[in-house]
Amino acid sequence: MQKSLFRATAWILLLLGAVISLIPFFWLIRSSLMTTTEIFAFPPKLLPEQWLWGNFVEIFDVVQFGLYFKNTLFILIPVLIGTVATSCLCGYGFARLRFPGRDIWFAMILATMMLPPAVTLIPTFMVWTELGGINTFWPLVFPSFFGGGGFFIFLMRQFFMSIPRELDEAALIDGANYFQIFFLVLLPLVKPALLVVGFFTFTNVWNDFFGPLIYLNDESKFTLALGLLQLQGSYTSDWNLIMAAAAVMTLPAIVLFFIGQKYFVEGITLTGIKG
Repeated sequence: MQKSLFRATAWILLLLGAVISLIPFFWLIRSSLMTTTEIFAFPPKLLPEQWLWGNFVEIFDVVQFGLYFKNTLFILIPVLIGTVATSCLCGYGFARLRFPGRDIWFAMILATMMLPPAVTLIPTFMVWTELGGINTFWPLVFPSFFGGGGFFIFLMRQFFMSIPRELDEAALIDGANYFQIFFLVLLPLVKPALLVVGFFTFTNVWNDFFGPLIYLNDESKFTLALGLLQLQGSYTSDWNLIMAAAAVMTLPAIVLFFIGQKYFVEGITLTGIKG
């Protein structure tokens, strides 16, 4: 009886937490189907009087949505490839290979996770200014081919360490080298972790506003997150269109998560098995 009561209480709390977390998303969808006047009406309206599905069509006419989408993909695809590939290689090296200073290098990588982005913002901007990278996609793409960030390297390293070393030893006895072990033996086993890295990378790039704002000046190179800012004017803003554009932007990440949620949860869970 006590166990059933505890389980029922846990389910109720989880359901309540889920409902609370979904309120902002519901408010976003509801506002995207209203007029600006209805959005700011008091008392607030739970649902629109008239469902304005045309708001989703109008955003394609008001801003260059297709151009911004193309620019976002132009950044997203190479960043996705570079981050997944190099973080996987770095994680494998730190988990399986022995080389001088390995633990020190890994500690330095972890230390980078403790630095606030604001600390490195100005020095990084100055470096790219000297290299002529301002108003180009290079500052947004090139760093991803150097490990993809300390968090992803740590994530992949932990996942590799959860795989028994006996697999490596058996492959070495059979005459395989380290690259063959990586590509043929271990890589098929780390697919959940690769999907986690890919999903986080996708959401980071897709929603990135600060990076394009700093490095891109030409509107023809704006990404979706930055380009949709054009909907907000200096004196008036079409908030219904802004909400509709925000809803469109959140859709790919939601679809991607529901397709691969099993692997995402598995990848995040297994990375903490072995330290």
